[in-house]
Amino acid sequence: MPTWHYSVRVDEERSAKAMMWDAPISYKKIVELARVIRGMKLDEARKLLERVAAGEEPIPVRRYARKQAHHRGLAAKYKWPIGRYPVKAARILLKLLENAANNAEVKGLDAEKLRIVHIAVHKGRILKRWMPRAFGRSTPRFKKYSHIEIVVAEEE
Repeated sequence: MPTWHYSVRVDEERSAKAMMWDAPISYKKIVELARVIRGMKLDEARKLLERVAAGEEPIPVRRYARKQAHHRGLAAKYKWPIGRYPVKAARILLKLLENAANNAEVKGLDAEKLRIVHIAVHKGRILKRWMPRAFGRSTPRFKKYSHIEIVVAEEE
């Protein structure tokens, strides 16, 4: 079995960690969402993710932005007009934030003072499957996975 470590070192008494291994979401979808919530307070990030999961607020797409639609309000808030609604990625990150909040509560940290100090997304494995078609052809049916790690710390 391979060993896995967090990619950041923090003060263990004032922070809490959470990770999700092999989350069933593409790296391209979740990396933009992680970029937006990095540095936010935990409550603000939770509210934002709930609005994204409900399809009420778009998230700017900077790196993988080819042929993406422009949305009203993005340019004023993020100074970037291109965006999308990553609903599945928002639900996965909400679960991870709840896990980090519960870990902080077990450690005795104050929930109102928690801030996301580190969030990282790593590419996971790709399960390659092929669906047979007519005339000897086949269509790819690939499943992509991502690894997500998050660290919240209590601010002063």
